Amino acid sequence: MRALALLGVKNEGAFLIEWLAHHRACGFSDFLVYSNDCSDGTDLMLDRLAQLGWLTHVRNDGPHDEGPQWAMLKAADKHPLVKQADWLLFCDIDEFVNIHAGDRTLAALLTALPDATAIPLTWRLFGNAGVIEITDQPVTQTFTQAARASFGWPWRAQLFKTLFRNDGTYRKFGVHRPRSPHPDRIATARWFDGSGRELPTAFHTARIFSDYSRDNYGLVQLNHYPLGAMQNYLVKADRGRANRDASGFDMSYWVERNFCEIEDRSIHRLPSHALRADLLADPILGPLHARALAWRQARFASLMQQEPWRALFGRLLMTPPSHTLTADQARPILLHAQRLEAQS
Repeated sequence: MRALALLGVKNEGAFLIEWLAHHRACGFSDFLVYSNDCSDGTDLMLDRLAQLGWLTHVRNDGPHDEGPQWAMLKAADKHPLVKQADWLLFCDIDEFVNIHAGDRTLAALLTALPDATAIPLTWRLFGNAGVIEITDQPVTQTFTQAARASFGWPWRAQLFKTLFRNDGTYRKFGVHRPRSPHPDRIATARWFDGSGRELPTAFHTARIFSDYSRDNYGLVQLNHYPLGAMQNYLVKADRGRANRDASGFDMSYWVERNFCEIEDRSIHRLPSHALRADLLADPILGPLHARALAWRQARFASLMQQEPWRALFGRLLMTPPSHTLTADQARPILLHAQRLEAQS
């Protein structure tokens, strides 16, 4: 079985080795990675990783009228490596596939769901937990506080990315779900959620978030670390979004994702530290990783010379963790949404 993970990066060399080591241990056989306009040496790291046979690297430097992410997705649709894969997943550098089935690998998940055309990997948001400084500690080890498994609001906390079978049912990548369903195949598509329940046909063509009133993590979840350390968050906000149409990183983004309600260390059960150590020991990759980390620390120091960034940093320091809302607490919001839906 060939399973391909598609990734797009800009100035994220400090996180690259951990992400790759984890997903290789998880069972992904191929990585197609696009880089755009890097200043921290991420592109040089990818060149070295390509030399070592770890991945295929494509430079995707701008400008892009539609944003680098959509340019990447459209290019990937035509890439030979994609056409050779049995399963496909597009996810970001701050998203980690966390499988609970069997030996915690992709093979175990697919054995548990043999009839699946697509499996939405629902986010589990991991909050900042008061971490301030940029360090060289693995993301998955540093951030272990997450949102509850089920809640009433916000719906964005249960967006998903889709692992899908490359059998022609869907012919294009999308950000959260595959696109361009084949008219002759879509009727036989079968979607199963992260707890193994078959999903209604609405998911076959439209949905991008799971039913957040129930636990979707029985077999698999997508650990999402959107915030990181406060200093890292400012560097991320300075970089901007890969999707041109998406809103920026600000306090609203922070508050809607900084959930520290439940401790979840389940991802630590997949052994990937040896692979990470081997990559860091490479005489070219190791120094490039250190350079990327130093670049990030220097960029934060540069941002602190400007009052708007100091103000945002102060707000992060003053803001306590958020909490998801129960169904009862969310009812005033949901009632208005239901009324609007009824009128349409």
